[in-house]
Amino acid sequence: MAIKNKVMLITYPDSLGKNLKELNEVLHEDLKGAVGGIHLLPFFPSTGDRGFAPTDYTTVDPKFGDWSDVEKLGEEYYLMFDFMINHISRHSKYYEDFQKNKDQSPYADLFLSWDKFWPKGRPTKEDVDLIYKRKDRAPYQEITFADGTKEKLWNTFGPEQIDLDVRKRVTQKFIKETLVSLIHHGADIIRLDAFAYAVKKLDSNDFFVEPEIWDLLKQVQDDIADEGATILPEIHEHYSMPFKIAKHGYFIYDFALPMVTLYSLYSGESNRLAAWLKKCPMKQFTTLDTHDGIGVVDARDILSPEEINYTSQELYQVGANVKKKYSSAEYHNLDIYQINTTFYSALGDDDQKYFMARLLQVFAPGIPQVYYVGMLAGKNDLELLEKTKEGRNINRHYYSRQEVAEEVKRPVVSSLLKLFTFRNNEPAFDLDGSIEVSTPNENEIQIIRKNKEQTSQAELKANLKDLTYQVVVNGQEVKF
Repeated sequence: MAIKNKVMLITYPDSLGKNLKELNEVLHEDLKGAVGGIHLLPFFPSTGDRGFAPTDYTTVDPKFGDWSDVEKLGEEYYLMFDFMINHISRHSKYYEDFQKNKDQSPYADLFLSWDKFWPKGRPTKEDVDLIYKRKDRAPYQEITFADGTKEKLWNTFGPEQIDLDVRKRVTQKFIKETLVSLIHHGADIIRLDAFAYAVKKLDSNDFFVEPEIWDLLKQVQDDIADEGATILPEIHEHYSMPFKIAKHGYFIYDFALPMVTLYSLYSGESNRLAAWLKKCPMKQFTTLDTHDGIGVVDARDILSPEEINYTSQELYQVGANVKKKYSSAEYHNLDIYQINTTFYSALGDDDQKYFMARLLQVFAPGIPQVYYVGMLAGKNDLELLEKTKEGRNINRHYYSRQEVAEEVKRPVVSSLLKLFTFRNNEPAFDLDGSIEVSTPNENEIQIIRKNKEQTSQAELKANLKDLTYQVVVNGQEVKF
């Protein structure tokens, strides 16, 4: 199934109901019409990071279901799966074979050796300081082989996630075989998780290393060229990086929109949002929330340093149960550039402000992605946060089947589902169409979307200060 220009739900396999079968029920009975695609977060056997430390891509973790459950979803929705191009679990068969047999292992070259990477006498403190890292130590882990010898391996993220050496033939073979297999099981889009970290190079910061990053992207594209699927590189950084990828014709993420939207709704001012929407490509997926925190660096130079600081401080003041410590090392925060909260709670659990945020997302260029907690206007889950001491779990509530049925009765959620259904069926949101953005005054924004043939027009006029809005489609006002 090709990508449809319809709202994509982001969800874990056990977050809307306890498994894939219950997720399918939720989609049919509670979210019917509001969802056209699903980003199914990792459903493979995994040893950490809520699925992002996979041991094996060839199977579905039995607690979620099996491949038939995944493929059944693919019959009705376009699907996105994750491929962790930077790392794999230290409990994968590949790693365990390497640990046992060392250089005699067929997978010895799969992993990136920290010791062999550096010339004699290095790394220096300057080398380590230069590395772009999301934690405050050198990104390696020392391992002990079965024969008692030790070696350091690159380890960018958590202790379970050992980095791959994408330069080596065995790794390239693993990448190709895995991607093709995932596509055959229904993936229409492969999300390349941690893509910008995958290439390491001496005397660089080891993040989005050019030109080698383009070679890797082309290699992956060539791997799946005959399979009819799309790749989506995931990069949380300055917008200029994803914009470079967009110029190469790929879909990208708009990870800046969350902070820009928060700034606009906190301040009531429309200028920054309007300027950003004018810059954005149509070939993108927009987000307000994901399984991670709200990215701060993504909005740099779209918002000034003072505006970013204002937004962050305001978030802690008006956000419902948003505390700085929840994004600190005390709560295992791996990313110092993200703030852990649900988007609904970032807006003070305010129905009116939250609906306005989603309305703006729907009219923005691109295809809206909506995280499952956001789909249900979910509050911060302090119980799960404290139970696990994992900061990001504040935004990872497990909804039972019954809970979902109750949540969709709330007026704000009912309005959201109508909004998303409208977005899925309205031709004016054509990705080949046009967008016009203007600011009648400092508090108002006007967005006009037209399809390629100019036969359908959807117009939003919104006041970000008093939160009033009007949506008109082909001369008729639409209510949600």
